[in-house]
Amino acid sequence: MKDQRKTEIKVGVTVVLGLLIFLWILGWAKNFSLTSHNRPVLVKFTNVTGLEIGDNVSVNGLRKGFVDQMDIKQDYVIVKLSVEKDVDLRQDAQFSISMLDLMGGKKVGVYPGKSPVPMDYNQVQTGIFYSDIPSVMSMLGSVQGDIVASLKDLRITLSSVNTYLTDKQLEKNVKNSAANLNEISQKMIVLLDENRESLKKITSNGAELTNEAKDFIKNNKEGIKSSVTELQSLLLKADTLIAAANEFSSEIKNKQNNVGKILYDKDLYKNLNDSVARLSEITRILLEQLKKEGINIDAHIKLF
Repeated sequence: MKDQRKTEIKVGVTVVLGLLIFLWILGWAKNFSLTSHNRPVLVKFTNVTGLEIGDNVSVNGLRKGFVDQMDIKQDYVIVKLSVEKDVDLRQDAQFSISMLDLMGGKKVGVYPGKSPVPMDYNQVQTGIFYSDIPSVMSMLGSVQGDIVASLKDLRITLSSVNTYLTDKQLEKNVKNSAANLNEISQKMIVLLDENRESLKKITSNGAELTNEAKDFIKNNKEGIKSSVTELQSLLLKADTLIAAANEFSSEIKNKQNNVGKILYDKDLYKNLNDSVARLSEITRILLEQLKKEGINIDAHIKLF
């Protein structure tokens, strides 16, 4: 009877220890704790695909909390993180959802930041969702039709290019062009080789001419400067003379001087015309008298 009781006690103790170990492992896996040492952080995400309550929260790669709660809103999700109190989060802290490993699962990565101002835990932070392999495959599926169409167009383009490059006439033209270019290059080499001395002399003469011109300018710097000054003075006087001529012409046109009055006086012009007409008449009479009996002069002279 005693042995049976001992056996029952051993079995009971073993079961209790097993339950305690199971509860401890479950609490560690699900982040259960009787004494909470964590602080809540609210983060807004536009997408939380694959994220579940209880997933890890890692700070610089080190596990420091878990996802406590998720509330869906109109076009975003508020994720409540439970972060250990020894984590010092700054105002520029960054939150992101990324893939945990290649086997799946998600985690929330936290960069604590370097700002001198601590983070306000009462405000909702903004997080970033990084696409994982399934998300990328889904995106590729949405553009599958465009990719297939692009590949078809690329195949048509490559076929056309291949047809163009395998054209015999094009190949012949390319070979002829290359042969002609080679021939021209050879002739240029021969030409340069034959005229090397002449080219050298031309280059030398050009350098010498440049040096002479430089020396001439340097030696006659003052004279050139004086000539330029005199030319400027002459141009200034020419401008003054042209201005005076324009003013004189304007005075003539406006009859502001004697020349203008004479040229534009209608009475004077008429008198001159009459005088010329009378002189012409007198000349005609004298010529007629000379041809006949001479000049008859009928004059009455009065003596004092």
